[in-house]
Amino acid sequence: MTAPPCFFVDDTGRTIPALTAAEMREVDRIAVTETGPSLFQMMENAGRNLALTAIDMLGPSWRRKPITVLAGTGGNGGGGITAARHLKNHGATVTVVVTSVERLSGVPADQLVIYRHAGGSVTDDPPSGTELIVDAIIGYSLSGAPHGRSLDLIEWTNTAPAAVLSLDVPSGVDATSGTAPGAAINADTTITLALPKTGLCTPRAGSLILGDIGIPEHTYQRLGTTIAGPIFDGRYRLPLTRVAHPSS
Repeated sequence: MTAPPCFFVDDTGRTIPALTAAEMREVDRIAVTETGPSLFQMMENAGRNLALTAIDMLGPSWRRKPITVLAGTGGNGGGGITAARHLKNHGATVTVVVTSVERLSGVPADQLVIYRHAGGSVTDDPPSGTELIVDAIIGYSLSGAPHGRSLDLIEWTNTAPAAVLSLDVPSGVDATSGTAPGAAINADTTITLALPKTGLCTPRAGSLILGDIGIPEHTYQRLGTTIAGPIFDGRYRLPLTRVAHPSS
């Protein structure tokens, strides 16, 4: 694979290693089958960090600013639904739009049940007047150009007069290369999970935040990825900056 055009540093200047989509898929597999945390735990951690980032973006009057969460049917969508429930529990005005409720299964479906028990609403169409759109449609599992309902929601997002927060990778962007094979979200901020993805060098991702989902250092070592001390070191979210490689 060609080296990405940038690398990532945190707010102390420390370089944070990045993963391709295939490497992140393997991290998830090792965590779920061997080291932990479980998928449910990782989704909870992702959703909480996503909710906190949404609150930060909206500012002090966040409870009065409508939020729309766009959720796909996979793990990315499950993280978005989890965030919606955390936001709802804290008094936010939030609506969830799912690309296909019928296709939800496993942990994402469980998260939708919990969200509904919290009094959360699910609609077929995005409401008007939204001030923040949370993009949890596709994530790093992109395969080809978005189509169908996912495409509709991406196109709606890019024309809506609202701030956009993406989970892990803007929907439609290849997590490894940063290219977009079709329509893709233009995010103001992306909170990426565990480690940044190599494709986040793209400006489509906006400003970058790294969110802790509880992956042990040993899991990364299994991939041959070197982690210099605790990544988060007392925090659960870190601001990231792109630094261009001298050769790019």
